[in-house]
Amino acid sequence: VQLQASGGGLVQAGGSLRLSCAASGSTFSINTFGWYRQASGNQRDLVASISSGGTTNYASSVKGRFTISRDNAKNTVYLQMNSLKSEDTAVYYCKVMTWRSMNYWGKGTQVTVSS
Repeated sequence: VQLQASGGGLVQAGGSLRLSCAASGSTFSINTFGWYRQASGNQRDLVASISSGGTTNYASSVKGRFTISRDNAKNTVYLQMNSLKSEDTAVYYCKVMTWRSMNYWGKGTQVTVSS
């Protein structure tokens, strides 16, 4: 599975961005999509995930501000980010977990929130 993320950029605090991640290759094997982020000097942490059945999970720091969704017909996952804060600044990565519990990562996309 190959993943291509897009949609990052520079935004002012309080603004919004939508990230997209399109999967290609063995997309029939995809179970769960996830978005992770890694701020400079920090570990990579889960932001949100969505299962094949649509069950979502969010980090407490983004609940109520971020929404993850997926379009199975397009093999694409989205992350709508609203009310952005400076602490949301990070490189965002999408990840796929297959039915055989294999993980695939996309290249990151930079999100910078200016205060």
